[in-house]
Amino acid sequence: MERLVMTPGPTQSSEEVRGALSIKNTNTDLDKDFFKLYNDTCKKAKKLVNSKDSKAIIMLGEAILGLESACASFIEEGDRVLCIDNGIFGRGFGEFTDMYGAETIYFRSDYKRGIDVDELEKFIDENGPFKLATLVHCETPTGITNPIEDICPLLNRKGIISIVDAVSSYGGEFISMDEWAIDMLIAGTQKCLSVTAGGTLVFLSNRAVEVLENRKSSVRSFYANLKNWLLVMENQKFPYTHSDALINSINVALDRIIDRADYVQRHKELAKKVRDVFINSGFNIYANKDYSNTLTAIKMPEGIDFDHMFNYLKDEKNILIGGSIAEFNGKLFRIGHMGENAKDEHIYIVLKALDEYFKHMNLTLEKSLHIEFAKIK
Repeated sequence: MERLVMTPGPTQSSEEVRGALSIKNTNTDLDKDFFKLYNDTCKKAKKLVNSKDSKAIIMLGEAILGLESACASFIEEGDRVLCIDNGIFGRGFGEFTDMYGAETIYFRSDYKRGIDVDELEKFIDENGPFKLATLVHCETPTGITNPIEDICPLLNRKGIISIVDAVSSYGGEFISMDEWAIDMLIAGTQKCLSVTAGGTLVFLSNRAVEVLENRKSSVRSFYANLKNWLLVMENQKFPYTHSDALINSINVALDRIIDRADYVQRHKELAKKVRDVFINSGFNIYANKDYSNTLTAIKMPEGIDFDHMFNYLKDEKNILIGGSIAEFNGKLFRIGHMGENAKDEHIYIVLKALDEYFKHMNLTLEKSLHIEFAKIK
């Protein structure tokens, strides 16, 4: 039986996307047809952020490359950077800003809900000015979503360049880059796109490009230097050898999403069903509000060890679900319902396996998870 991977990324790939990885390879530095494929893929990628004005870049490297590239490319020694911290990844952005010489100032907020924009504005007025602000759209370790539609326009009004980690939301949440005045948005291939890990998608506003072009010092990296990508299509030359197979699979994956106009609503409805099932069955969702549409983080029941549950599901049911990290390690378990994982039949299988595990552990639930799921329309 094929393993069912229901982690909050990497996600399972469709047969069509997997097949797109098997194209006969070419020389991506010389083949003009590859430049056409790359350009076409970038244009499609912009549709998922509803942008006409931004510049799209697809880099070869897991999505962390996008986070580091943002800091390497925009930060100059001593720049004051606002790190918006209401989750592990939001807090972790500060490690990159420090690495590239920033003076990092943290706005810390409740990890169980999205950012309060009024509180953020007050903090900026009292502690600014800032050149950049880093923030996370979907905090994957805890399953909350931040209101970037309100945060980024605020940052824009304050003259602050916004850098948004949308790795777990791109392709699962509605994003309007131009309308929301987002300056840089970062996505990855292995989450809602359901492509193998190894690609980073970056979107830059005109304002961000201008800042890049006018920085005073050289970028302290080559591989993570976004300036190297600004003239790729004009010069038809990449900073390094690209992957034709990966770009082809991203292209196919984007078609699958674009062809389904309801992709945001589908994620939203399934996420609510999953939350309702666990709440109705006596579990506690970690977040208090501002829930993610692409994954759900649930508190571990008392007396249940996550590693034991994980190994049971893997060994007995051939299913993978996620735990969490850092201070939430062993305290939360997470189910991904993003991209190719966002299917009722997959969730049903996971919930049925969890029911059997909890019965095996003599834990009585208020309601059966999979039966409750089947009842919800």
